[in-house]
Amino acid sequence: MRTLGNILWHFPFLGFAQAALTWLLGLVLTVTVIAAPIGRGLMEYGKFLFAPFSRAMVSRSALGERQGDAWKAYSTVITVLYIPFGLVLAVICVLQIFGLLISITGIPLALVLARSLGTFFNPVGKKCVPQVVAAELERRAAAGEVGRHLAAG
Repeated sequence: MRTLGNILWHFPFLGFAQAALTWLLGLVLTVTVIAAPIGRGLMEYGKFLFAPFSRAMVSRSALGERQGDAWKAYSTVITVLYIPFGLVLAVICVLQIFGLLISITGIPLALVLARSLGTFFNPVGKKCVPQVVAAELERRAAAGEVGRHLAAG
């Protein structure tokens, strides 16, 4: 089913074009060095868009990746400066979601884009992982939440 979703995403809806453009925008921003945190996140989002039904976007902190304090501070400053551009990209993505909702075959694709909309708005600190990794992270987070409720009760 995931393969069929990826095929539908690429061929009638030209998802490969959006994936390539997003990845190239990330590459350009990374090469500028100033916007490297944003570029890195957009490159990860571009990888996600190449196979949106087989992959998921998760935060690097959920994966246990540690970042230096200087990189975190720099990323925060760049994120604040990126907000107007991220807002424009997010609005374009919302328009694409509405366009996909018009057709019946586009509804699952619209749902995938809607779930990943936050990455367009703030790509810093996100990573593209296989769907099974994201599912395992969600399972572990849910197990931790259950443990907290059992300990409190």
